[in-house]
Amino acid sequence: MKATVYVRLKGEVLDPQGDAVRRALGSLGFEGVKSVRVGKLIEIDLGPGAKPGPELDARLRKMADEMLANPVIEDYEIVAG
Repeated sequence: MKATVYVRLKGEVLDPQGDAVRRALGSLGFEGVKSVRVGKLIEIDLGPGAKPGPELDARLRKMADEMLANPVIEDYEIVAG
């Protein structure tokens, strides 16, 4: 079983990397890009013994809270299955 964790900066947090990408896109001729936000995608292979359910969901949330994301400035979304 695999899980994917999408980590993004919270909306109120400035994203200088996203701004740099937006400016670079403009300089490459991709006009009309209003904003860009940069995040992380983390894929986790949980092995064949992992079973979907509340325990796995709690385990994945604990991983995200303690290691994969900084909950002060980032939000995350977990997709398992």
